[in-house]
Amino acid sequence: MTKADFIDAIAKQTGLSKKDTEAAIDAAVDLIKKTVKKEQAFRYPGLGSFTLKKRKARTGINPQTKEKIKIKASKTVGFKPSQTWKDSL
Repeated sequence: MTKADFIDAIAKQTGLSKKDTEAAIDAAVDLIKKTVKKEQAFRYPGLGSFTLKKRKARTGINPQTKEKIKIKASKTVGFKPSQTWKDSL
């Protein structure tokens, strides 16, 4: 499903205009991003939780040259679906 398909489906379901629906979805996604960055977690019942994960610096290997390289510490986001959602599958 593309973003446009998602917006169309939500607009049909709610009766909102596509423009209003897109604005609401974009605002929700932006709020999730800010919350995860600030509080390190965002939980939505029935959907799941987004959590900030920190990766330590480590040594890796370049697959082409087999040379050892240093990989910097980084942050990423993990998602775990709620039990309700998993049960519905």
